[in-house]
Amino acid sequence: MRILLPLIVVAPLAFAALAVMVSGHRSLQRALSIIGVSVALAASVVVLVEVERHGPVAVTLGAWPAPVGITLVADLLSALLLVVGLVTVLAVLVFAVGQKGDDHLPAFHPVYLALIAGVSLSFITGDLFNLFVAFEITLVASYVLITLGGDRQQVRNGTTYVIINMLTSIAFLVAIALVYAMTGTMNLADLAGRIGAAPDHLRTALAMLFLVVFGVKAAVFPVFSWLPDSYPAARAPIVAVFAGLLTKVGVYSLLRVQTLMFPSDRPSVIFLTLAGFTMVVGVLGAIAQNDMKRILSFHIVSQIGYMILGIGLFTVAGIAGAVMFLIHQIPVKTSLFLVSGLVEESAGSTALDRVGGLVRRTPIAAVLFGLAALSLAGIPPFSGFVGKLSLVEAGFGVHAYVIVGVSLFVSLLTLFSMVKIWNGVFWGTAEQPMVPTVAPGTIVNAPRVMTGATVFLVGVTVAIAVLAGPIYELSVRAAEGLVHPSAYVDAVLGR
Repeated sequence: MRILLPLIVVAPLAFAALAVMVSGHRSLQRALSIIGVSVALAASVVVLVEVERHGPVAVTLGAWPAPVGITLVADLLSALLLVVGLVTVLAVLVFAVGQKGDDHLPAFHPVYLALIAGVSLSFITGDLFNLFVAFEITLVASYVLITLGGDRQQVRNGTTYVIINMLTSIAFLVAIALVYAMTGTMNLADLAGRIGAAPDHLRTALAMLFLVVFGVKAAVFPVFSWLPDSYPAARAPIVAVFAGLLTKVGVYSLLRVQTLMFPSDRPSVIFLTLAGFTMVVGVLGAIAQNDMKRILSFHIVSQIGYMILGIGLFTVAGIAGAVMFLIHQIPVKTSLFLVSGLVEESAGSTALDRVGGLVRRTPIAAVLFGLAALSLAGIPPFSGFVGKLSLVEAGFGVHAYVIVGVSLFVSLLTLFSMVKIWNGVFWGTAEQPMVPTVAPGTIVNAPRVMTGATVFLVGVTVAIAVLAGPIYELSVRAAEGLVHPSAYVDAVLGR
C-alpha cells in the first residue's frame, strides 16, 4: 500500500509530464494517456480489494507521522469511488481519441491527466489543506479544458465557471485557516477528536461555511446556476467527465467533512430543505430546456439533491443510499453526455427542434440513450432504481415523508424530461432541420471508437444494476464506516 496509494496520484501526473515532452506526436500522447489512467485504475482495484478485506489503509509521506505529515488514506467509500471514477475517465479518454477534436490539441492529454490526478487525490487525501490542493489541481485543469479550442461563447461561459470557483476556493482557504486556528491541526482523523472541544457556535458556523463551499462545488441549490450555463458550451468529452466526476467530488467532500468533523452539528432540516429544492429546481429547469445538453446539465443539479438527501438523513441507511447513488450516477451521467456527443457527431446539433428521427439514422445511439435514461429516471431494474429505493426506505425509516414524496415526484418529472429528449431527438421530426448531408433513411453512426467507448460505459451502468446486491452491501459497509469512523481514525493515527 505504501506504493499503490501514491501511485494512483503520481501515475497520471508522471504520464502528463511525458505527454508534454512528446506534444508533437499525437499517437504517442494518446498511448501515454491511456497507459497512465490504466496504471492508476489497476492500483485502485488492488486498493479496493485490500480495503474490502482488511479495512481502511493509510500511508504517511516522508518521515513525518500523522497528524503532522501528509497522509493518504483509503476507506471503502474512497476506494469504491476511485475505481468507478477511473473506469469512467478511461472510457471518456477513449471517446475523445475517437472523436479527434480537442484530442488533436497538444494541451489536451497533459491537462486531462492532471485533472484525473486532482480528482484521485481528492478521494484519498487525509487532511483539509491537501484537499484544497487537490481541488486546485482539478480546477486549474478544468479551467483549461472547459475553454480549450472553444469559440467566444464557450470562453464567455467558461469565465463564469472560473470566477465562481475562484471565489469558492478563497472561502475554502478561509475555512481551513479557521479550523487550524481553533484546533492546531488539519488532519481529518485528528480533527475528529479535537474539534469537539471548540465552542458550539463556532462549530456550527464552520459547518455552515463548509456546506457553502462544497455546496457550490456540488451545485446545490441555490448556488448552482453556474453549472447549466458553463457545461453545455464545452465539447462532449469534457462536459461528460465534468458531469460524472467534478460535482461528485463536492458531494464526497461534504460527506467526509460532515461525518468526521460535525456529526453532532449537522442541521438536518437545512440539508433536507436544500435537497428538496435542488431536486425540484433542477428538474424543472431541465423540463424548460430545448437542448439535449442543457436538459442533461440541469439534471446534474437535480440528481445531486438525492445525494444531499442521504446526507441529511444521517443514518446508515440514508448514507448507504447516497453512496449507492454516487456509484450509479458517475457512469450514468457521463454516458448520457457521451450519447449527446454521438448525436452531435451524427446530426450536427443537440437542439431538440433541429434534430429528429435519429432512431432510424443512429439506432445504436438511440438504444444507448434509452438504457442510460431509464437508469437516470430510476426505472426498475436499472441501477438508478436501487439507489432511489434505498433512499426512499431510509426516509420512511425516520418518518421524513415530505422529502420522500418530493423525491418520488421528481423521479416522475425526470422520466418526463427523458421522454422529451427521446421524442425530440430520436423519434420526432425536426421543426428546423439541419441541412441534410446523407440520403433519408441512411444509417449514420459516429466513429466506432466513440461508439465503443459509450457502449462500454453504458455496459458499466447495466453491470451496476446486475450486481446491485453486492454493491449495495459494500455501500452499507461504507456508510457504517462513515457514521462510526473509528476504523478510519485508527488507520490514520496508527492506533
